Amino acid sequence: PFLRLLEAQLQDQRKEHEEEVEALKNEVDAMKEEMEKQQQAFLQTLQLSPEAQVEFGLQQEITRLTNENLDLKELLEKLEKNEKKLKKQLKIYMKKVQDFEASQTMVPAERKQHERNMQVAVQRKEKDFQGMLEYYKEDEPLLIRNLIT
Repeated sequence: PFLRLLEAQLQDQRKEHEEEVEALKNEVDAMKEEMEKQQQAFLQTLQLSPEAQVEFGLQQEITRLTNENLDLKELLEKLEKNEKKLKKQLKIYMKKVQDFEASQTMVPAERKQHERNMQVAVQRKEKDFQGMLEYYKEDEPLLIRNLIT
C-alpha cells in the first residue's frame, strides 16, 4: 500500500514535470520565432536607406509607445473604478457616523432603542472584520471622530 502511494505520487510528479517541460519547449519555440522575425526585420532595415531606417525606427517607437499608452489607460480605468468604489464606501461610513452622532443627542430611552437597532444592522451588514478594538464607552465619540479624521 505505501509503495503504491509513493509510486502514484512519483507518476503524478513525472506527469507534472513532463507538462512543465512541454510548456517550456513551446515558450522557447515562440521566442525563437520572435527572434527570427526580429532578425529578419533588422536585416531588412540594414538594407534600407538611412532615411528609411530612421522612419522604420520611428514607426517601431510609435508602436511601442502606443502599446504602452494602452496599458496605462487600462491601469487608469482600474484605478478610477477603485476610486469610485472607495468613495461609495466612504459615503456609507460617513452616513453611519452621522447616524451615530445623531443617536448620541437622543433621549436615553430613545438612544437605547436606537442602539439596539444599530447593533442588529451592524451585525448583519459588516461581516468582514479585520480586528477588534477595546475602548471605554465614554470615549466612543472621540474615537470615531479620530478615526474619520
